[in-house]
Parts: sequence; C-alpha cells; structure tokens
Amino acid sequence: MATITKLGIPDPSNQLGASPYGNLTAFRYVLKTVASGAVEGGDSTAAVGSGDTVKIGLLPAGFRLIDSEIVVKTGLTATITAKVGFAYADGVDSTAVPQDDDFFGTGITVATAGRYRNATSNPSVTLPKEAWLTLTTAVAANAKASELEIIVFAINEGVA
Repeated sequence: MATITKLGIPDPSNQLGASPYGNLTAFRYVLKTVASGAVEGGDSTAAVGSGDTVKIGLLPAGFRLIDSEIVVKTGLTATITAKVGFAYADGVDSTAVPQDDDFFGTGITVATAGRYRNATSNPSVTLPKEAWLTLTTAVAANAKASELEIIVFAINEGVA
C-alpha cells in the first residue's frame, strides 16, 4: 500500500476568521407546537397539516451550508415525517444556488424523540441571499405539543 501526500501550501480558504481553525457557526432554531398542534408563536393558530411548510428562522446571506442536526425532544403526532431545507426570503429563486426544500434531508422521523444527522449527498452551498430554514411535514397532521431543535452548521464566506 502506498501513502500519497497532496503537495503545496494549505488552501487559505480553509482558515477563515480570527482563529486558525476557521469560523464555523452553529445556528440553532427551536420549533415548538402547542397542544392543538399549531406552531407556538406562529402566524396561524391552525394545526400543522400534512404537506404544510413551516418557516422556522432565517439563514443569513453569505453563509456556506455545511451540515445539520435535528434533535426531536418531543415528537409530533405518530407517523409524521418531514423534509428540511431552505427557501429564499424574497421569494425569488437563484439559478446559482436554487432553493431546496429537502437540502438537509427528507423522510426524517419527527414523531419519535432522537437525533438525526444530515444524511444527504448534497454538496455545501453558499447562500447568495437570506433564506428561510423550512420544515415540510408529510403523512399526517400534528395534533399535539412537540419540540424540535434544528442546528445548521455554516461558514461565513460573504456574498460574492
């Protein structure tokens, strides 16, 4: 077996920020629903239905989306699954980085307590503009109190 070393100086884009280890940021978003199944603090009192999209929080422009983790503290109604992605805040898609409603995963079991890492094969992308972190449900409507935490790991590269 051979050992192969990549020659040359380290890529300076790997050393961003004031630390020699980069500037990875973790954005933390919490989504809670009340006993009726509606989003706590949402703009609607209706329960989250199958196929509904919940805008959870804003992802800043210029951040390279690297990874995500979803922590289900208290699951939604049994059998509900979700996809997690992003949609641009201005409602206008980008040809360079198209919005993607399942960028961070699809078929995620949000009805059962647990931790779910991003298991997609999507390459990292840098958001050209501000985007909503979205969660779209499937299978059933929610009819109970629940709590999810979504953590998005990103690197601030700035808007080109």
